[in-house]
Amino acid sequence: MVQPVTYLKETASQTAGPYVHIGLAPGAAGFDIYERELGWDIAGPNAAGERIRVIGRVIDGMGAPVKDVLLEAWQANSAGIYAHPEHPGEVEEGFRGWGRIITDFETGEWTFETVKPGAVASGGKVNAPHINLWLVARGINIGLNTRMYFSDEAEANAADPVLSGIEWENRRATLIAQRDQTADGAVYRFDIRLQGDGETVFFDI
Repeated sequence: MVQPVTYLKETASQTAGPYVHIGLAPGAAGFDIYERELGWDIAGPNAAGERIRVIGRVIDGMGAPVKDVLLEAWQANSAGIYAHPEHPGEVEEGFRGWGRIITDFETGEWTFETVKPGAVASGGKVNAPHINLWLVARGINIGLNTRMYFSDEAEANAADPVLSGIEWENRRATLIAQRDQTADGAVYRFDIRLQGDGETVFFDI
């Protein structure tokens, strides 16, 4: 006798929720469980190139800052080379090329320090200097991928295959961080807008 097929109810979806910081950046959540917090040091002390600070907010569709975001940043060094086994000896000692950043729980602002990356050769084309960003937060079911380019790299940005592949030119501007020269060095401002006017371009990766 053939048994009838029983269909189970779909499980409710789960967003990153409030526990993402405990699991991925426990020190920032008040849990001192690692001798060294994973992912904080992006460039390391030996990295060549211009030291910069990046600052921004993640803004929702109503214009309010999202205050529980976790971001991961991935970048090449100042020579345009990623820390990868395929490039032994081509990056500085201690250069990781990635880091994990969370927003301030009160202001929603996030910041990190690193070195400005160089242009990256890939697949016979040259990508303008950029930092890859992946973000998760409460209300985001699947992590969002985007890129941050630099306002003082206009010529390289114009030739970048990813930027030029975005059909609407006004949307390309959502990926450009604005440079401000301060007494403490170069600061780049990059706000990520999840929805609404000026929505940041996100990529399927």
